[in-house]
Amino acid sequence: MSGVNKVIIVGRLGKDPEMKTISQGRTVTNLTVATSENWTDKSGQKQERTEWHRIVTWDKQAENCAKYLSKGSQVYVEGRLQTRSWEDNGVKKYATDIVASTVQFLSTNSSKSTGGAQQSTQGGDFNFGDFGPEPTFNQSEDIPF
Repeated sequence: MSGVNKVIIVGRLGKDPEMKTISQGRTVTNLTVATSENWTDKSGQKQERTEWHRIVTWDKQAENCAKYLSKGSQVYVEGRLQTRSWEDNGVKKYATDIVASTVQFLSTNSSKSTGGAQQSTQGGDFNFGDFGPEPTFNQSEDIPF
């Protein structure tokens, strides 16, 4: 039986996309996306934790992300986890990235605006409605199912 390796996140870019062209003319763009979790602790204090995710996009999707996204843009990302390794001064290092299959633009920077249209880069440009703000999660609340 094969496994499932699927990731879905909605968050905001923490910095501008970084695009480069590699061998055989392929384009790769790296995105840094933040997701936040909010809750109220046992003493009633509001808490927040932010996770930073490295996203890798390829080819036409990479070009569109570099063209239309910038720091602060909200995105919906679907993809898979992939761990890579390298040697740094004889020390083996590891990093886990999300390799995107879909990047949906939920908001864009006005300087890179798409004219208000929502964009998806899953093999073409499609118009999708905005998912709205990222919901908050309160761990003290009961789950409704």
